[in-house]
Amino acid sequence: MTDQQDILDRIKESAAKRILFLPHAVRQMSKPDRMITTKDIRYVIENGEVIEDYPEDTRGHSCLVLGITDHPIHVVCSPKQDYLAIITAYLPVIQEWENNFKTRRKL
Repeated sequence: MTDQQDILDRIKESAAKRILFLPHAVRQMSKPDRMITTKDIRYVIENGEVIEDYPEDTRGHSCLVLGITDHPIHVVCSPKQDYLAIITAYLPVIQEWENNFKTRRKL
């Protein structure tokens, strides 16, 4: 099993127990130019792809997941034993990401 598949499995397992939206995530999701719903987040978690992995994150192992609904969405999350912490969620902008929204542009 690949590391990417392992972390994705851990994300799904944690999310099946409970999803906890941290205050920063709620603020980012509710910005008028974003309006990302909890349904969107669940879709990204279930169908998305891990594009960056942060095993040494101070908040605990976390990662960046890309999902495509009617637009691309990035979700930074951290799987815990009893829940999945949603750290932030945003709509990636083409100025910062390659066309596939998986690779950061070199600025």
